[in-house]
Amino acid sequence: MENHESGFIELDHTADWSVRVWAPDLPRLFEQAASAMYALMGVELAAVDHRVIKVELEAPDAESLLVAFLNELLYLGEEEGLGFERCDLRVGETHLEGRLYGAPQVVQRKEIKAVTYHGLEIKRDDREVEATIIFDV
Repeated sequence: MENHESGFIELDHTADWSVRVWAPDLPRLFEQAASAMYALMGVELAAVDHRVIKVELEAPDAESLLVAFLNELLYLGEEEGLGFERCDLRVGETHLEGRLYGAPQVVQRKEIKAVTYHGLEIKRDDREVEATIIFDV
């Protein structure tokens, strides 16, 4: 696993987009996953009209929760035109709650249709958690 505390890197993938994200804990892993997704999409946010959105999700496991969280961000972008630059999350194995801080999207260069379960596994060791995520484009 990486030696930086948190981050993400785009991986080569034949048809879709893929990223590997890592962080010291689940909440920061989910934040890095959101940052990676927005970076792939080329999202830029308005400098004004900041928003705070409450989020609460349930899923059978942490991997499903990550997919649900990222798909919720895609939904908020598609239906409400919002993007988020910061998250304050509490994440367990099956439950996520918190606040999303963002603004309307002024630019989105590329589209992601959905977050997939393909090959998704959250790996843990003593220092960090890591996941590889594939996006359907």
